[in-house]
Amino acid sequence: MYQGLPQGKDLLDTEDVAAYLGVGQVTVWRWCRDGSLPCLKIGKEWRIRREALERFLERSEHSETLVGRLRSFLEVPDNLLAIAQDREMMHRLDTAFFQVGEAQGGRLIKYVSGESWDSLDEARADLKHHGLAVGRLEEEGRFRFTSEPDPQGGRGEELKRLLSEEADGGRSVWVSFNWADQIELEAALKQQEALREVGEEGELVLKTAVLEEVVDEWPGKMLSRAQVLHSGTIWLSESGLALSR
Repeated sequence: MYQGLPQGKDLLDTEDVAAYLGVGQVTVWRWCRDGSLPCLKIGKEWRIRREALERFLERSEHSETLVGRLRSFLEVPDNLLAIAQDREMMHRLDTAFFQVGEAQGGRLIKYVSGESWDSLDEARADLKHHGLAVGRLEEEGRFRFTSEPDPQGGRGEELKRLLSEEADGGRSVWVSFNWADQIELEAALKQQEALREVGEEGELVLKTAVLEEVVDEWPGKMLSRAQVLHSGTIWLSESGLALSR
């Protein structure tokens, strides 16, 4: 039988959650271990934030949401090429990507060079609008914005440097690059070759998104080459989501 959650208690224990959902405690432990339900480990006990439980229930009710589809598609490590219909779709994809990384206890890094945002405050507001708890994640030291001097060059070396700073006991690192502006194709592919080499090191999940209007200008053989440089491809538009490996 379902029971209400304890009033005024922000950090719930697994017994609270099990009683509320009408499942066994073992089920809640499994959700915590596999990252389905974001948890904190305090000593030998799991603790669940009330808001994390609410987000978990929302995702469960909408298993076909973008986050739900990506959760079953993304791997650790991984290196994805994402093609978005427009900037709105691109930022929706950013948010869903980071929400999956958050659920798996990863560190989240958003590169902002080459984007259309005028400031980091605008970037925060955009991601928050799409559902990412940016402020809380930054306070917990799990999310950071960063930029490189020139988005058309040197991303591989810059990422290596950043990963050396983020090394933290085997935690996965989730990195998002976007090409919101035009970029010379050969330069872009050279970057992706360098990023693929970096991606082979450690627990790195790397997503590079490009606008559909940019891809439309690529010769077919160049698109094939770009796809070969990645372990999977994501297409997101108003008509739906396509995932392939």
